[in-house]
Amino acid sequence: MMNVSVSRKLPFSLMAKPVGSACNLNCTYCYYLEKEKLFPGEMHQRVMSEKLLETYITQTIYSSREPVVLFAWHGGEPIMRGMDFFKRVIQLQQKHGGGRVIENSLQTNGTTLTDEWCRFFSDHHFLVGLSIDGPEHCHDHYRVYRNGHGSFTQCMRGLELLVKHKTEFNTLSVVHDYNSRYPEEVYRFLKSTGSRYMQFMSVVEWIDGTAKPDEPRILPAGILKNGEITDWTVDPVDYGNFLIGIFDEWVRHDVGDYFVLTFDCVLENLMGVPPAVCVSARTCGHAGVVEYNGDVFACDHFVFPEYKLGNLNETSMEQMMNSPFQQQFGQDKRDTLPAYCIKCGFLDLCNGECPKNRIVNTPDGEPGLNYLCPGFRMFYKHAFPYFDFMANELRNKRLPSNVKKWALSRPRSKTGR
Repeated sequence: MMNVSVSRKLPFSLMAKPVGSACNLNCTYCYYLEKEKLFPGEMHQRVMSEKLLETYITQTIYSSREPVVLFAWHGGEPIMRGMDFFKRVIQLQQKHGGGRVIENSLQTNGTTLTDEWCRFFSDHHFLVGLSIDGPEHCHDHYRVYRNGHGSFTQCMRGLELLVKHKTEFNTLSVVHDYNSRYPEEVYRFLKSTGSRYMQFMSVVEWIDGTAKPDEPRILPAGILKNGEITDWTVDPVDYGNFLIGIFDEWVRHDVGDYFVLTFDCVLENLMGVPPAVCVSARTCGHAGVVEYNGDVFACDHFVFPEYKLGNLNETSMEQMMNSPFQQQFGQDKRDTLPAYCIKCGFLDLCNGECPKNRIVNTPDGEPGLNYLCPGFRMFYKHAFPYFDFMANELRNKRLPSNVKKWALSRPRSKTGR
């Protein structure tokens, strides 16, 4: 019998992948599609069993010390697991919940959403994250089916169904080498869809160009042999300009009405509040991932054999997430920063961002610098006066949205394009 009595030091979560990397799309930049090479068997066999599902749900509930128990369902495309699976999710959560408040979120590409799915999500108060990269020419540049056709039309149909059924949703947009050139257009488009909560996730992929067809190509940070940056990776300066372009519109017109996760995290760090996502925090290691077969990995971006913590069928999630390996993994985010970062005046806002992106050398030749560092420095230098104003408003118990009037009185600076 597994030991479930380990004392947890910090809150943690395990994102679930009920179909692993399986997806109906073949997005060019997807870092997860190739994870199928890590698992044997046919694709139709790579699905989370009901037995494992109950293990995952019970352990998540019993190990949580938070007022609200959170479940996150990702992929691949989790909807491919089918409606009956998620109906069983609700049944098991009610069975083991003991009256506790339980919330679910699910990330989807939206292309297979139906009235039935959206009614289900609304009835059970799911927060749906919709993956959409901007207007059609931006979205379809990389978000394609296996036949190469774009997925924008089907994604928008899914979005319309979410709105129709009053399903709570937010948007996640991948920022790549193409759409990074159109920040204002992307932002205004997302606003037009009804998205009030936006997350922008940069593409930085480091691959082994010599990998064989049956071998994974994506490399974890720190393994630089034969590594090369992909064509779709966002340019650091373009990424900085992308953030600046969106920020300039948001800070003048939308603070308090629309929420951009990157901007929220900067303000949280300025206020000394733990940021909403791990990439902006000083340390990480509290957000693991459980695969369809129960394998648990240190992070969604570190699903590599060397970062496997164990299997949920054999070891409790508390043991794995509190293991010395995982604790070290989380502390390394802070402790392995190069001197260039430690001396940086923006360190408290950035904290080196995600360790997976630390794949280049500093100007002094020290390894471990974030690939996007030049873009972040541009953005923080540009936006800091406004964030400082908002933080001061909050400290004095005033609304941070007061920054809009102040910002409109200041000239807009030119970006680095």
